[in-house]
Amino acid sequence: MAKSKKKAEVVYLVCEETGDINYTLVRKPGGEKLKLKKYSPRLRKRTLHVEKKK
Repeated sequence: MAKSKKKAEVVYLVCEETGDINYTLVRKPGGEKLKLKKYSPRLRKRTLHVEKKK
């Protein structure tokens, strides 16, 4: 009985205020969507970024 391994997938972190894709991550599928405070170069401050798949 072989276990099926979940492959890692590329996800993007999108700024909620500007809509810019500022960060990319490689993570395992499943779980909740990420919501992180990250630096936005356009606004030059930390803003909320949410996960988006392409």
